[in-house]
Amino acid sequence: MQKKRCTGHASAKTSVEDEIAHLRGLDLKGLRSRWQSVFQRTPPAHLTRHLLFAIIAYRIQADRFGDLDHETKQVLGRTVARETGPVTSARLASFDRKRTELTPGTVLVREWDRQSQRVMVMAEGFAWNGQTYDSLSKVAFAITGTKWNGPRFFGLRHREDLSTVEARP
Repeated sequence: MQKKRCTGHASAKTSVEDEIAHLRGLDLKGLRSRWQSVFQRTPPAHLTRHLLFAIIAYRIQADRFGDLDHETKQVLGRTVARETGPVTSARLASFDRKRTELTPGTVLVREWDRQSQRVMVMAEGFAWNGQTYDSLSKVAFAITGTKWNGPRFFGLRHREDLSTVEARP
């Protein structure tokens, strides 16, 4: 492990766990502000809340406990150099699609108006209340009577909301 780097950004009195717990409660604006104080530069505009959180949390831990050793950084650097641009973008897009694909038999659960709503993913659409819909947005509209982005309504847009997805054998 490499020598510890002290940036003065993490108080010795605050535990790493407490600092990371605090990060979890920050919104996008708060994480951008924290990035500025940790890295002394403006955060990249394209980074999502999830990535900002992960990078800042890593930096806090690395500052406190030490970062990767030089050889590991070199291996990672060579890997990045080989897979830049369109190749990396395509791999990331593929990973994101795989994460959000719903297989037939998956049951989505959402509480609405104090009632649990269960939607079954089927090969030809989504089943709810004895009817089949061709999109989650149409199911969300049927449940609420207002227009919703279906994946957002069922918590599929944020990683922390994926607990609403139950897989059925």
